[in-house]
Amino acid sequence: MADRDPEVQALLDKKAIEEVLLKFLRGCDRNDADLVERAYWPDGWEDHGGTFDGPASEWVAVVKERLPKAGLMNHMAMNMVIDLKSATTATAECYILTASRPTVEGREFDARTLARCVDQMEKRGDEWRIFRRTLCWEWNEERELSETWARGAITRDPSVLRRGAKRPDDIIYTAA
Repeated sequence: MADRDPEVQALLDKKAIEEVLLKFLRGCDRNDADLVERAYWPDGWEDHGGTFDGPASEWVAVVKERLPKAGLMNHMAMNMVIDLKSATTATAECYILTASRPTVEGREFDARTLARCVDQMEKRGDEWRIFRRTLCWEWNEERELSETWARGAITRDPSVLRRGAKRPDDIIYTAA
């Protein structure tokens, strides 16, 4: 096969990197440990902004333990910039806004947290993954639980709503 146009290859590489990062977030939101694990190279590293700094395989083990117990959460990727350094290395910066509903000491509350990741990506063979992630925390906001579904404009009976869920019950796994 002839070599691709370098600009086309750059777009394909950036899209592949974006997919890795977005599927990692889906894995966190849906308790899909396979997606979380596949985001990192086996010899990768995770520096989670003061809460963890070590081999990615150990971080994945922590995540696998936490996710089934965590309440629903949504990670939204924003302002993603991917700089290709070579044909096999790149730096990706991404802001991640997380909305979650944790329970602490028996009380549910809403939390929003903004973090930023700088990922050193490596391409091995035809596959991009995270080699080193460095995360920093930007801000956090918490408030008492308040869920009225737009004060009844969406529905007055929340029990009729199809809600997001963990694997295998979420619509990403059940929708035909």
